[in-house]
Amino acid sequence: MKILVIQTAFIGDAILATSLLEKLHHHYPQAEIDFLVRRGNESLLKNHPYLHETLVWDKKEGKYASLWKLLRSIRSRQYTYVINVQRFATTGFLTAFSGAETTVGFDKNPLSFLFTRKIKHRFDGPHEVERNTDLIAWFTDERVFRPRLYPPTLSFPTQTPYVCLAPSSVWFTKQYPEEKWVDLIQQLPASLHVYLLGGPGDKDLTERIQQAAGRSQVQNLAGTLSLLESAALMQGAVMNYVNDSGPMHLCSAVNAPTAAIFCSTVPMFGFGPLAERSQVIEVPEALACRPCGIHGYKSCPQGHFKCARDIRTEQLLEVIRA
Repeated sequence: MKILVIQTAFIGDAILATSLLEKLHHHYPQAEIDFLVRRGNESLLKNHPYLHETLVWDKKEGKYASLWKLLRSIRSRQYTYVINVQRFATTGFLTAFSGAETTVGFDKNPLSFLFTRKIKHRFDGPHEVERNTDLIAWFTDERVFRPRLYPPTLSFPTQTPYVCLAPSSVWFTKQYPEEKWVDLIQQLPASLHVYLLGGPGDKDLTERIQQAAGRSQVQNLAGTLSLLESAALMQGAVMNYVNDSGPMHLCSAVNAPTAAIFCSTVPMFGFGPLAERSQVIEVPEALACRPCGIHGYKSCPQGHFKCARDIRTEQLLEVIRA
């Protein structure tokens, strides 16, 4: 049996889709399971024990030329099942014309009428991993598996005990404000070492936070660790402070303690933390303007950004005292 799972969206989406890899391997341990991701996310799956092969779609360079090349490759593999986690036409095209014996996707995909099976997409409260599980429940069961990554052992000694802070987000309205991160660092117990995490593009932000915090035991690791190395570091942390973004899902995939700060978005969308020790932190009072969108905006539509600015540092500190 050969199975292909398709999820070519962002880092967090790919991480959450790994729950299907766990479940498929559990039910079909002898199956060859492949995973199609966008360029850049393949590093998440390095040394994954249940993956036969990781396929990569480069969306930035020759997007449609690479799409046709990818389709030819998929067709040549003669899959038993192609499972499309996304609701977009391009992945619907790959699914519908994959040549697989059975193709499965959500009914909201514009090409779902060409799939063998289309599953109703629920956006009324279930977590994303539950929605994804719906795609394969009919030939496995309804049990939901936790997403999982397999990070390497850290190659450098850590200063323990420590906390990790991942202050950045693709979207401004999903990112806890810079000065609020500084205030948190300044009020954390002096016994805790602080590691700042992020990608190469986040380094300016983390450097500003480090300098403004004025605290010696803060180390800026943005741009120096791979995604899996970051996950390994988070695993050993006393607490990980993250936005509603990729690092939160890294924590979920390694069951690391999580303090998830939700600014303009809400957990009801289905992307909350999944670690056994996790807590959502959000503005205490209800705001008529929140949530203002599913993914966030480049600036607050109302101009006040109260959903972030009215979160108190004390709320974040309470998590570490629990």
